[in-house]
Amino acid sequence: MTIQTWQLDTTHSTVGFMVRHMVVAKVHGRFTRFEGKVVLDGDDLTRGSVEVKLEAASIDTGVEQRDNHLRSPDFFDVGAFPKLIFRSRRVTAAGKNRYHVTGDLTIRDVTREVVLDAELLGRVKDPWGNERLAFQASTSIDRKDFGLVWNQALETGGLLVGERVDISIDVQAVAAPSVEKAA
Repeated sequence: MTIQTWQLDTTHSTVGFMVRHMVVAKVHGRFTRFEGKVVLDGDDLTRGSVEVKLEAASIDTGVEQRDNHLRSPDFFDVGAFPKLIFRSRRVTAAGKNRYHVTGDLTIRDVTREVVLDAELLGRVKDPWGNERLAFQASTSIDRKDFGLVWNQALETGGLLVGERVDISIDVQAVAAPSVEKAA
């Protein structure tokens, strides 16, 4: 078997999210600085692993005042908790090119198990001879489970910020030199 490490190509990858605002609207955002790797043991993705580290301060919703509030102790408290980290524990097949990636997500030093619904989009050689993998994944979390509890009640009922956060990930990864595994 061959162990292959794939580094995330952050210029061709996106880690985004969506949360409800004032009950009826949606706010979309992303993290602009992150790093990660996928490690595969042969062609069987169920023997693989994933690790991604996001810089909390790189949160970007397109509104500077909101982004600064999200960086504050009310939400991510980036001074005390600079990274959001996902480490997979297992990968299970869920259909053709589809997988459930179960792992630990850590936000604000709170770690919870999450399951990503992932799809392998393909494997190709780029024009420069590098081998690439592309994945798409998604999940939803309750932000309160990670200590992100700030909110404000609305006069008309409901809360200013939704509790459910939908996460969407589009990844390209580039192969590093492979290593033969001893038998």
